[in-house]
Amino acid sequence: MAQEEQLTLRIKRQKDDESTPYWEEYVIPYQRNLNIIAALMEIRKDPKTKSGEGTTAPAWEMNCLENVCGSCTMVINGKVQQACTALVDQLEKPITIAPMTKFPVVKDLVVDRSRMFSNLKKIRAWIPIDGTYDLGPGPRLSETERQKNYHYSQCMTCGVCLEVCPQVNEHSNFIGATAIGQARLFNHHPTGAMNKDERLEALADQDGVTTCGNAQNCVKACPKEIPLTEAIAEMNRDVTVYKFKKFFGG
Repeated sequence: MAQEEQLTLRIKRQKDDESTPYWEEYVIPYQRNLNIIAALMEIRKDPKTKSGEGTTAPAWEMNCLENVCGSCTMVINGKVQQACTALVDQLEKPITIAPMTKFPVVKDLVVDRSRMFSNLKKIRAWIPIDGTYDLGPGPRLSETERQKNYHYSQCMTCGVCLEVCPQVNEHSNFIGATAIGQARLFNHHPTGAMNKDERLEALADQDGVTTCGNAQNCVKACPKEIPLTEAIAEMNRDVTVYKFKKFFGG
């Protein structure tokens, strides 16, 4: 009988944000078209290291498994991506899995993305409504503008753009491409535009859009192919105009 083909995974683990990280290797049976989430679940069935030593199952986050929620984002073979779409057949072996580096580690592959969500609050990434009663149909958007907005609405706050951005580091509080892209989305919404100046004020901060170094890593890495550099350019222009008007009392 032919020996069963096996798959080796090397996973970076950490008990909590204050613990020293360490690596563990696991071996699981190879299955065609297996994704990384399924591989992690295979390890969870009987968590043992490659040497046969019993251990705990690695912790990770997942939700939709359809490349929509962004919660399973991790660094696989040195590339930040979603584990649900990373197929083992398309990856070099052995496969190395680690948590994102720009966010504090909660445990193993789970990270705290509060920084990103706090920045979304800062730029008011929502459409305000006045009461819960029916306000009737809102202003119509042109088809061209609707299609542009749709691209930005696909953002799943996965954190990929922050992970690849050199301006996002321990020495900087740069707001990041996620928040800038969402500011662009809501500033071009007929109702959201009522809070346009508040968003521009947040982006005009010292850690706002002008901190961008134009590395353009974000637009290359975005799993949804959102035109983030276009959003950054638009918001940079709008912030400049906003500052001039504010300075001259406009």
